[in-house]
Amino acid sequence: MQNKSNDPSLKDIFVASIDIGTNSTHLLIAQINEDLKSFTIKFTEKSTTRLGERDEEGNLREDAIQRVLTTLKRFKDYCMSYNVDTILAAATSAVRESPNGRDLISRIKDDIGFDIELISGVEEARLIYLGVLSGMALEDKSYVIIDIGGGSTELILANNQETKALTSSRVGAVRLKNDFFDENQLSKSRVNFLKTFIKGSLEPAVGKILKRLEKDETISLIATSGTASAIGNLIAYELTHTKQKMQGYIFSKNNLEMILQKLINMSDSEIRKVPLLSERRAEIIIPGALILDTSMDMLKARELILSERALREGLVVDWMIRKGMLQSRFSIQSNVRKTTVLHQAQKFGVDKLRSDKITKLAFRIYEQTRNILHNDQNDKGKNLLWAACYLFNCGKQINLSAYHKHSWYLIKNFDLLGYSQAETNIIASIVRYHRKSLPKKRHESWQSLHTKEDKNIVLEMSLILRLTAALDKRPDPTISSIDIKLINDHLSFQLIPSNFSQDILLEKWSLESCSDAVKELKDLKLIVS
Repeated sequence: MQNKSNDPSLKDIFVASIDIGTNSTHLLIAQINEDLKSFTIKFTEKSTTRLGERDEEGNLREDAIQRVLTTLKRFKDYCMSYNVDTILAAATSAVRESPNGRDLISRIKDDIGFDIELISGVEEARLIYLGVLSGMALEDKSYVIIDIGGGSTELILANNQETKALTSSRVGAVRLKNDFFDENQLSKSRVNFLKTFIKGSLEPAVGKILKRLEKDETISLIATSGTASAIGNLIAYELTHTKQKMQGYIFSKNNLEMILQKLINMSDSEIRKVPLLSERRAEIIIPGALILDTSMDMLKARELILSERALREGLVVDWMIRKGMLQSRFSIQSNVRKTTVLHQAQKFGVDKLRSDKITKLAFRIYEQTRNILHNDQNDKGKNLLWAACYLFNCGKQINLSAYHKHSWYLIKNFDLLGYSQAETNIIASIVRYHRKSLPKKRHESWQSLHTKEDKNIVLEMSLILRLTAALDKRPDPTISSIDIKLINDHLSFQLIPSNFSQDILLEKWSLESCSDAVKELKDLKLIVS
């Protein structure tokens, strides 16, 4: 376990958030950096407590209550191990709907010492929105966020600045399973009945969202929750994608329908044997998938993007806002990409000042080689090159001679918030190919790039990073500017030193070593003067 330092100058604060849900109870421990106005997730844990399995009167059963109390005692030990300063705990639909829900809250206070906030469905939706904002860079357009819980489904219409509709419907994966599923395999008519029931349950929420959309406005769908992530894992496996982090993973409605039909055709015992599903997730995967599929039908959504951040992270963001660490609910959104890159660079001892210098140099090469070394029309490559410039050295702490390969591995497995999985793969591959060999079909890093556009961005931006890194051979700045010209098939680099008395033969030699890559990728002859 990692304990907080006793250094009084350290500004990091440890905050825990606990979500007591219908199916599971979750713990998240976050380390808050007041300087960066952000937080890093240090530890997560969950336990399947099954509060949704209530008695005939609708009360929480004693065995479920005991599972929650046992889990929270364990969570308290984790919080003590991390020297947590503040514990934020919320209970959702299972507790708020049960006649003895408040009795559970009192018992938790007496036995564990935790103050539990019983939140409404709308408040749950608001916190989910804040959690998504903390981990995903939203564009200036409308999104619908869907969170399929055990007892309720939250639908949120929002953009990167505000929420336009917050809704909560009493239909969830556990509730649907308990009310309508038995051991028999689902027939086609039964599936149609369930979809009709789900549609009726969601109609008020979907109607509210559609009413608040502008005329002809299109939406993008973001899905959170364990159900959505489990479906994403099944789809990635079925499509034989390399191992995916679910944050930012995109799949289509066709992908969802393929997996759903496959699950429906399986018996309960066969579903329980699926290696990607836990025993409890296997029990509720079809109900959850039916809710997601019906929601996409009603919203006319053809694809969605996954967010692994939701209520627990939202509790942390909300606390930071209330403490004045964030000026507003969307200030964490405005710099989410920058913050996460700087966090990871700092974690692996990357020199920020030197990275700033490298980035400026890379952008000079980028601007002067537009339509020569790259055709990056919408600056997508430039934005990903920026992240690569800050992270390409992170593998040096592991192995200096092959650091580009270690940097690739680290970046691919970072939680790069605000970046999709595809964008993370691009950044990692730009770093992987900025030195030594060019891409080969057998390379895992090359296979992780699924589109021609992604591969082209990697080829072009890694070449720019290769040229930039070649000029970064000394700690202090040696090159003040670069003049690049294309004359026929000759690409001329004139290097101007920071000090005219300074010898830059080392930089010239290093840059000339990139000649083979420039020739192979762009069929140009590199001239250095």
